[in-house]
Amino acid sequence: MPCDSVRIIEPIDGAILNKHDGKWHSGRLEVVVRGITPERSKVTVNDVDARVARGGCGFYDEFTCSVDLKDQENSIVARAESGGKTTTDSITVLWDKNSIKRYRFSTDDNILFLKDLALNASKRTSIFDNEYIAFWRQMHGNYGVKVQFNIYYQTEGFNLSQMPDKYKSEWQENADWMRLTFHALQNDPPNPYIRATYQEMQHDYSIVTREIERFAGRSLLSPYTTVHWGEATLEACKALRDCGIKGLVGYFLIDPSIGKPVVSYYLNSESTKYLNGHDCWKDTKEGIFFIKHDLVINLIDPSDIAPTLESIASDPHRSELMEVMIHEQYFNPQYPYYEPDAKERVIATLDWLKRNGYRPVFYEEGFLGSLE
Repeated sequence: MPCDSVRIIEPIDGAILNKHDGKWHSGRLEVVVRGITPERSKVTVNDVDARVARGGCGFYDEFTCSVDLKDQENSIVARAESGGKTTTDSITVLWDKNSIKRYRFSTDDNILFLKDLALNASKRTSIFDNEYIAFWRQMHGNYGVKVQFNIYYQTEGFNLSQMPDKYKSEWQENADWMRLTFHALQNDPPNPYIRATYQEMQHDYSIVTREIERFAGRSLLSPYTTVHWGEATLEACKALRDCGIKGLVGYFLIDPSIGKPVVSYYLNSESTKYLNGHDCWKDTKEGIFFIKHDLVINLIDPSDIAPTLESIASDPHRSELMEVMIHEQYFNPQYPYYEPDAKERVIATLDWLKRNGYRPVFYEEGFLGSLE
């Protein structure tokens, strides 16, 4: 089909670019913009003349132009003049100027360690009297890891309103490496937010967050989280955004059996495919960041952890930011799918990350954890 207006193809709107995506010079990042335009057009990109060549079997021309990114958020505007008609297209891209090799470690489906601390409060004098939390403190000491615990409101025989505030000062003392943040109301049923309303998500987020603030303090909260099952409606995600959540983490996969996105929140196939090959992306219309999980530790054989991370690190579009995760249940001997080697899996992951120069971060530290 003939092209009737100019269109930017690369980069895409909401792309988050770093040193791997262009050339650094004079405090700026020079990137190449590519697109299509009506035949015999004169094209400019941010008022710079673009190179135009024939393409598309004669149905349209193709243009390229180098532009400089100066700010964290940058507007790119392409303008084409052809046959007395002017068309424009614009996108917003972000520059991860201070990007470094970094990782965030999160744990999902957390509630059992809080239940233990609450129901045994008369015997527990420290949060680290719980074996699970004690293990993570050991990992922090050995590897410097920072850990985000995405938590439920309730499980059988317990909800967060029963969590005493006797440990609050200790939570505060460890806020430099620990986060407690909303995950879901509870474990079951599956996909709890796949059809959720704005009000349903707002309610669940609010009751979890209210209790975290009460027993641990606001400094333990994070504006980034993973929603249980990584599925939620646009309205539900808007509710999270309006409650202060800046970004969501997911798998961002296309299920070949149905040809549709899974564990991808409300995103369409195009955005999901992009995220499957990149560290992160921003929905500029809704103002929400999305970050891709690189490794779900409980789903992979220990011997495959290092090769998997090495493969991801070899891809410049996925090498700067590693998102690794494990679920609390796999540490629990009563869980049907308990993994006795869960701790060894975590250690193997952290060992690889440390040896390969990845720095532990939370995403709220600078721009997506860039610490600047």
